[in-house]
Amino acid sequence: MLRAVFRLVLTAGLFGAAVFWWLTRPDPLPDDQTLPSADAEAGALVFAAAGCASCHVAPGADDAEPAVLSGGRAFATDFGTFYAPNISPDPASGIGRWTAAQFTRAVQSGVSPDGQHYYPAFPYTAYAFMTRDDIGDLWAYMQTLPASQVPGKAHDVGLPFSIRRGLGLWKLMNQSGDFHLQGDLSAEEERGRYLAEALGHCTECHTARDSLGGLDRDRWLAGAPSPTGKGRIPNITPGVLGWSEADLVAYFTSGLTPDYDSAGGDMVTVIENLAKLPETDRAALAAYLLRIETVN
Repeated sequence: MLRAVFRLVLTAGLFGAAVFWWLTRPDPLPDDQTLPSADAEAGALVFAAAGCASCHVAPGADDAEPAVLSGGRAFATDFGTFYAPNISPDPASGIGRWTAAQFTRAVQSGVSPDGQHYYPAFPYTAYAFMTRDDIGDLWAYMQTLPASQVPGKAHDVGLPFSIRRGLGLWKLMNQSGDFHLQGDLSAEEERGRYLAEALGHCTECHTARDSLGGLDRDRWLAGAPSPTGKGRIPNITPGVLGWSEADLVAYFTSGLTPDYDSAGGDMVTVIENLAKLPETDRAALAAYLLRIETVN
């Protein structure tokens, strides 16, 4: 009897382990190993809109031109402290040995060249919506940036979150198959949606998270606790913020609010990035925000 029970438990355990292993498998490399576009000049704008320098430039080196993506910035969370990696073209410390296909998989699927899941401190759930043209242009631009030999720093994450395979389950629960804002959108609003939900990943800061770190999609852009532990990232849904489209465009351009205050904290860098984009993009982003449902 005990032997039969043992066999049953062992079989169930092996079956469960096999199911877990299958469900958490990393996405494969893209079937198409090439990227359709490689315009470095256009890639500079994608780089700005995606905020790459905001995370991957070393602390204290924000003013360097061109950006040196040596990484090192710390991001403290409830799950541990994550450190931005070196993504410069250096072949040893950076991503200089990556292929375009490996870059695409990392950006859109959160999978490393050696098949490991990346932590969602890297906003690949948003970048999953990037177009292949934009990825190609971004890849081309990043090849023009200076290489840095600064080695990456290991994340400070304890069990069970240090088991990267489990991130496959997190992805199943939190990778949305479509944009959040739906409905009959104008071309300008669709562009704004792309800038906000894909490239700019505004929700990563402005939307609260559940106990597992997934976005609370019922409170889209309705504010969240500041990761620094001080203050709160504001609710930017239209009925709460109360700004006009012109107010929003002016803020995205200069960082000045309608009541003559100015952007602070991490928003300073965001404004600097948005100011590099065409004014039509800033207007599109404003139009998108005014279509978001108000959440009090």
